[in-house]
Amino acid sequence: MAMERTSASIAEEYNLQNGDGGKRSTEAMEMESTERIFESKKVPPWQNQLTVRAFVVSFILGILFTFIVMKLNLTTGIIPSLNVSAGLLGFFFVKTWTKFLDKSGMLKQPFTRQENTVIQTCVVATSGIAYSGTSNRFISHTLELIPS
Repeated sequence: MAMERTSASIAEEYNLQNGDGGKRSTEAMEMESTERIFESKKVPPWQNQLTVRAFVVSFILGILFTFIVMKLNLTTGIIPSLNVSAGLLGFFFVKTWTKFLDKSGMLKQPFTRQENTVIQTCVVATSGIAYSGTSNRFISHTLELIPS
């Protein structure tokens, strides 16, 4: 018989794995969980997650990150993971945009976590394409310089 996973059983399992000996209470763990805040909110359908503002911000950040990736790739040959910076900048731009629209009374839909995920995915994909294109171009031009 499968045991139902409740917050109490998860807390007990956490305490056993981390050697707390049961010092942390279930209430403390529940208060720490970000997912508890969004538990009652429904996830919008995918058609509502792909918004124009998400794609506009993705396009702008994609152009910015493309130049950053090409510069880093051609000077150092390596690029850092851009997931966190893409997520934070996307959040900043859309949050600023929605705040401005809210003050002007034109906000139709609040900013969602799913929109931020769409932005992050598009920007990282764009910068990945820029990295691949820059690497291929760099290698092909380097091979032309090597004497036969």
